[in-house]
Amino acid sequence: MTQTVADHLLARLREWGVEQVFAYPGDGINGLVAALGKADDQPRFVQARHEEMAAFEAVGYAKFSGHVGVCMATSGPGAIHLLNGLYDAKLDHVPVVAIVGQTARSAMGGSYQQEVDLQALYKDVAGEYLVEVNVPEQLPNALDRAMRVALSSRAPTALIVPADVQELPYTAPEHAFKQVPSSPPGLARPAPTPPESELARAAAVINDGRKVAVLAGQGARGAADEVRELAERTGAGVAKALLGKDVLSDELPYVTGAIGLLGTRPSYELMRDCDTLVIVGSNFPYSQFLPEFGQARAIQIDLDGRFIGLRYPTEVNLVGDAAATLRALLPLLEPRPDRSWRETIEDNVRSWWDTVDEQARVPARPVNPMLVVSELSARIPDNAIVTSDSGSAANWFARNLRIRGTMRASLSGTLATMGPGVPYAIGAKFAHPHRPVIALVGDGAMQMNGMAELLTIRRYAGRWADPRLVVCVFHNNDLNQVTWELRAMGGAPKFEESQSLPDVDYAAVARDLGLDAIAVDDPGDVGRAWDTALSAARPTVLDVRCDPEVPPIPPHATAAQVKSVTEAVLKGDPQAWHLVAEGVRTKAQELLP
Repeated sequence: MTQTVADHLLARLREWGVEQVFAYPGDGINGLVAALGKADDQPRFVQARHEEMAAFEAVGYAKFSGHVGVCMATSGPGAIHLLNGLYDAKLDHVPVVAIVGQTARSAMGGSYQQEVDLQALYKDVAGEYLVEVNVPEQLPNALDRAMRVALSSRAPTALIVPADVQELPYTAPEHAFKQVPSSPPGLARPAPTPPESELARAAAVINDGRKVAVLAGQGARGAADEVRELAERTGAGVAKALLGKDVLSDELPYVTGAIGLLGTRPSYELMRDCDTLVIVGSNFPYSQFLPEFGQARAIQIDLDGRFIGLRYPTEVNLVGDAAATLRALLPLLEPRPDRSWRETIEDNVRSWWDTVDEQARVPARPVNPMLVVSELSARIPDNAIVTSDSGSAANWFARNLRIRGTMRASLSGTLATMGPGVPYAIGAKFAHPHRPVIALVGDGAMQMNGMAELLTIRRYAGRWADPRLVVCVFHNNDLNQVTWELRAMGGAPKFEESQSLPDVDYAAVARDLGLDAIAVDDPGDVGRAWDTALSAARPTVLDVRCDPEVPPIPPHATAAQVKSVTEAVLKGDPQAWHLVAEGVRTKAQELLP
């Protein structure tokens, strides 16, 4: 039987080890869909409910597997729908390959149905590598480069394959003029280290410091052992950027937790008081949460020199693999006999976790959302994977969830888009079908797209060896993060027309779709609900009615923020006195012994 271009494309994906393609069908990829039908489900076609969800699932798969995530969509609207997920991959530096259809070559330029200039459309999001395959001989090199560039640049790339090209007989490139061959799939990852002279300069800065702070991002994930040794040798505390939340265990007494607006008070104090800063694999954007300019001497380690020195005036910039660079640097560092700085950090961390536990138990109407994550944190399996959506759910994910064991965790860190919580969880289950996965999702994101993806969960749950996938919905009928931003940044009261959500019984929806479901509206039931969900024999939706007026208080509320919230109250916020009471009771836990 003659092999078509689509047949060969799938065969090449199999050679790359691609086990599934997250996709939605359409006539612009009919050739590819037909080839998938002949390919005995290899790679598996994972049908999302929407192309944007397919892209998010590919991002989630890539984040938690370390492999390329592949998504596919038809021409025109399908390709357009992929964009948000691909931008999420671009901004969080995740390797994803998008394969998209295009109208037949004979119709191009004729204002044909679903004809969109995809090269122009994708030029920014897939700027690292974007190619349209117009003859069969292009295919192997084009696909291989898309995969290699995605892996080496940690970025999304895109392959556009017109509908008629997909159905052409495949012919390999020849040893001929203007034909480009390709090599077998595969890519060895480099582990470069900086010059010895730069390592010596960095060591001199660290050795000269007495109050060392480390900021670890997702680029430090493969260097966890080295970061621990750095902290032990220098007596440093380690704060984690949100994308690096799972780099180190929160059971380590010097790990201060997340940094930034969603961060912890010990991380704020670590940066406020340090005299030396070592940034490892992070492009954390909020300089106001770093030391005051000129306060600390700083060193940055990053694999990509394009992201060096962007956020803080760094004195020594080490471009290299985090683990290899730290292994070369550690022998040059002098142990710290004075442990007073470390003892201060550890005291702050112990006090913070006590505060978090007390804040989670502040009474609310009906359930304190912090309690939901604190109760999860007390019983979550050591090998669980946790995804969070954007919004106020991300606050409780950042502050209340304690990482331990081999846990993994992520969210849309830089784009901070709504909607990836549930599709990330689906991607995680395909990456690790033997591990439990928990998605923490606000009801705004659940209404936006999460409910539809419950159908995808039901459809594929039988393929996962561990059936546990828990979607926890923070049900407060409010677009809560923006409501608080209106108050804290604009001094504006909650605007009901834009912020209030229609009430939905998420547990009932889940049951109707064939999933397990638990509805919770009593704080005393939260722990038992988690126990039930984490021992269930199939995916479960946890529908928790939460108080929208529990404030996501930053680690250091500025005078301007306090003034803005006060103005919002005075202007007649509909929940004025309740939000004041919750704010006072929550903040009081930091101040009371």
